Amino acid sequence: MSHKFRLHQRVQMVRAGFSDAQAPSGEIYEIVRLMPEDRSGEASYRIRSRMAERAVRESEIAPVR
Repeated sequence: MSHKFRLHQRVQMVRAGFSDAQAPSGEIYEIVRLMPEDRSGEASYRIRSRMAERAVRESEIAPVR
């Protein structure tokens, strides 16, 4: 599987996880690293906003419109 998003692309979270209960909705992130696929074969990314940096799966993010 190849990565759907590219390095430095702006994205936002579309599926909040358990740890995202306190995260502001609509926060914009930048992809800072393309990571290997996880065990399920889904591409992963390292993303960063002004407030946080985190790892996410491809299904958890969408491009900023």
